[in-house]
Amino acid sequence: QRQLVDSGGGVVQAGGSLRLSCAAAGITFRSMTLSWFRQSPGKEREFVAGIRWSSTSLRYAESVRGRFTISRDNAKNSGYLQMNNLKPEDTALYYCACRPGDNISGVARQYDYWGQGTQVTVSS
Repeated sequence: QRQLVDSGGGVVQAGGSLRLSCAAAGITFRSMTLSWFRQSPGKEREFVAGIRWSSTSLRYAESVRGRFTISRDNAKNSGYLQMNNLKPEDTALYYCACRPGDNISGVARQYDYWGQGTQVTVSS
């Protein structure tokens, strides 16, 4: 069964940190681009960060640059999003997603595989 399972969300105070994880099964994870998206109620799903299969290229949304770090471990079929200095506006449902190839697309519909989402809530 092809799937992504994301985890690690929770409730933190502003300024706190969380580390999200994404575990892949049934797909050739090591050859895919991995990205994280997030979605708040009433808003469209937005790109947060992405990383090529080789980890040689990273991309971040301007709103999280310098605070979030994306990484992956192909040997473990896993990806991660370290989130530091969290702000209330980071509150959202976070999803990991994978697509074949090297292009770190910021367009959600271009991703073939999705996690179920993990909730991040940042209180002020």
